Amino acid sequence: MKIAILSPIAWRTPPEKYGPWEQVASNIAEGLIEKNIEVTVFATGNSITKGKLESVTRDGYAENTEIDPKVWECLHIANLMEQADQFDLIHNNFDFLPLTYSRLIKTPMLTTIHGFSSPSILPVYKKYNKDNYYVSISNFDRSSDLEYMATIYNGLNTGQFTYQETPKDYLLFFGRIHPDKGTYESIQIAKKSGRKLIISGLIQNQEYFDSKIKPFVNGDDIVYVGNSESIARDKLLGEAFALLHPISFHEPFGLSVAESMMCGTPVIAFNMGSMPELIINGKTGYLVDTIDEAAEAVNQVQEIIRINCRDWALSKFSREKMVESYFQIYEEIIR
Repeated sequence: MKIAILSPIAWRTPPEKYGPWEQVASNIAEGLIEKNIEVTVFATGNSITKGKLESVTRDGYAENTEIDPKVWECLHIANLMEQADQFDLIHNNFDFLPLTYSRLIKTPMLTTIHGFSSPSILPVYKKYNKDNYYVSISNFDRSSDLEYMATIYNGLNTGQFTYQETPKDYLLFFGRIHPDKGTYESIQIAKKSGRKLIISGLIQNQEYFDSKIKPFVNGDDIVYVGNSESIARDKLLGEAFALLHPISFHEPFGLSVAESMMCGTPVIAFNMGSMPELIINGKTGYLVDTIDEAAEAVNQVQEIIRINCRDWALSKFSREKMVESYFQIYEEIIR
């Protein structure tokens, strides 16, 4: 079986820091390689894989502002499609654009829909649904207009996340700094509960950071540590008393939520999107609706048994489980 994994090219695969789609594409590829599957990863030239790497640009366009995203995305996708007949299956982790090539090639294509950036992209998914195979990353993040083969939760490389039985006393916000993700709300939750908050993440909205976050950052009870790489991420997540995830949008999955529980750290999240699928309320964290409820939940976190968080994450969000699920679908499609 020869599989082509198509990754985005905003960031390296796997990313050094931020880059959730690139991270999942890497986890799929490396997990398949561990099963002795022949894998070619189509990604940036500075990507890291134990398989074969194909690239048209060394750097991702989010890392090199001289790269025009639209131009190099087109060249990147075309590079795979021109070699499509060399593979038994293409696994698309690149959103909707590759679907427009699918009637021009004979190789079947499986697309993991990592989320809908806007309802305006649905016509592409609808048009090519009969010619392609779709997987959702949560049951919540499905369109009633589409047919899916399965829901497969994103899987983590469990070796990168260390279980911590005894946490420190700080709360953690870990994710892109944007109104959708609730950085400001996390500050308010921390202040109401009287605990220190560490903020780690990519500043995706500079105006939001400057006006709503930066005025509270004092290096004492509100600390911003930048966009953390994998080793720092493991330490931050594992030593946190709880992860705060007060989102204001219907999040399709939420890697940081799974990563936190993989370290044994409970999550307090606003009850939106896929959160009820990721968190067992009262056992691996708390699902709440307001800042006040979240602050109250902070005072109940000590009732959570941290090993339950780890066990739940291992059972649902491991790379091995994800890859085995995808492999079964590959076999079904190829048959």
